[in-house]
Formats: sequence, structure tokens, C-alpha cells
Amino acid sequence: MDSFYNDFSTWIRSKFDFRVQKISIDAGMTCPNRDGKISHGGCIFCDNRTFNPSYCHKHDSITEQLNAGKKFFSRKYPEMKYLAYFQAFTNTYAPLDTLKSYYEEALAVEDVVGLVIGTRPDCISSELLDYLAELSKRVFVLVEYGIESANDETLKRINRGHDFECCRRAIDETHKRGILVGGHIILGLPGEDAEESIRQAEIISSLPLDILKMHQMQIIRNTRLAELYTEHPFHVYSVEEYIQLIARYIQHLRPSLVLERFVSQSPANLLIAPKWGLKNYEFTNLLHNYLRENNIRQGSLHTL
Repeated sequence: MDSFYNDFSTWIRSKFDFRVQKISIDAGMTCPNRDGKISHGGCIFCDNRTFNPSYCHKHDSITEQLNAGKKFFSRKYPEMKYLAYFQAFTNTYAPLDTLKSYYEEALAVEDVVGLVIGTRPDCISSELLDYLAELSKRVFVLVEYGIESANDETLKRINRGHDFECCRRAIDETHKRGILVGGHIILGLPGEDAEESIRQAEIISSLPLDILKMHQMQIIRNTRLAELYTEHPFHVYSVEEYIQLIARYIQHLRPSLVLERFVSQSPANLLIAPKWGLKNYEFTNLLHNYLRENNIRQGSLHTL
């Protein structure tokens, strides 16, 4: 399957001589799009409960969360090493000294060999990037930016609080310092059809990203998006439509871009739509079959 796209699992194995697993951490940070610095209420689709795993509790220390995650994963793979994944909310949104203490506490935990830091492109500073660049000389460091869309009108519509140029600047500055950089996008955002997603693929591909995550638009209970969907229902992708979109999309991505994820599945009690009834690995199997049957490869239509 590796020949059809540049998959993350193969890439990460090339970086380490041992198996690694991300452990999610909630460091108790918030977001400038929630606390009033930029806006209140956050992005219209956002609910962090959709991706915090069961072992991740912000009231526990970083060390406690990592040890709980290690216990969770080590049953299956006792020799595993770990990446501390600062995932919930905006994990560069604090004073530099505070961030350093969080990251270094994580790295002090036994068998933690690196950091993955999820953040917004408008919450990064030159001072923090300089620190992370030095840190990356001795441990694995990946900064993962929420891009969501390359369309400024969409970013306004979803109350993102920044434009696409902000993403481009942050990614450029991170890449220039030799830090691994990832991006996250959502396919099927309100106002974006399949053709708009395909238009954006070349733009996303032109960024100096090492890794790209993508997933389908999900409508989560008690979000502003859920209110809009209830008032004026709009189209969400069926699993067949989404597989076809992903297959088209990856053809426009440069072959060197590592693809980490295509789909996400929120807890059933929070998810309004789309309800596919598939585990993530089941979706991936369907996608692999579709790519194989149609001989579709990442980068085959890439032009930039």
C-alpha cells in the first residue's frame, strides 16, 4: 500500500529504531479564539472532547497523564517509546517560560523521546521557534498547525480568527529553522464543495509541510455548527463520496508530503453527522481498496 501514498507509519519508522506511540496531553491551556483575545466561542465546529482520550485529564499533571498513557499502551507493546502529544486547545498559548517547563517536564518522563505540539499559526513567536529549533537538535520535535482551509472566506465563516497568509508565515518560519512541521485541514467545511477542496490541494501542497492530516467535516452536538445545521441542513459527505474526494485530493499533493490521517471519528454520543458506522481502520481499508482498484497514486496530478 505504501506505493499509493506516502504514509506516516512508514515515515515514522524511518525516524526511530524502535516503535513509538503518541500520548495525548491536556496541559490545561485555552485558546485566544475562546478567551476573548481574538473572539469568544471558538471555531464553530470545535469541541475538544471529541479527541481527548480516556486517560487524558487536564487536572492531572503532565507527568501523571504521560504515565497513565504509558500504562494504557504498554500492555500491548512493553518495549514502546513515546511522543508527548500536546493536543488539546492551543499548546503554544502561554508565556515562554511556562511552555518550556511543560515541554521539559514531558521530556523528563522515562521513555518519552519527543514532542508533538498542536497549535494555531497565530500563536507562535520567534523566541519560541528558536527554543524549539535548539530542542529539535537533541529530541524529536514536530509542530502541528491547524490550517483547516486555504480559503479566507471559509476561515471567516468558521470563526477561525486568522487568514491563510498567517498559516503560510508560521509554517515558513518553522520550516526555516529546521523544525518538522505538520498541518491539519478539514474537508467539507460549510461553503466548500469537492471542487473547492481540489483547488486548495495544490496550495496546501506548496507549503513547506512535512506532514499533513486531514479529516471529514463532523457536526458535533452543542457547537455553533450544530445550530446552523439544525436551522439549515447542508450536505455532509457519505463515506463513498469522501473516499472519492480523498482519492482525487491526494493526486494533487506532492509525493514527498507525508500523509498521516484521512479520517476522524468522534464519540457517538457527541456526533450528529455524518454517521458512517465505521472504525477508522475500516475506513482506511475501504480507501486502500479504492486506490488499488483505480490505480490512484499520490502526486500523479501534481503540477506546482
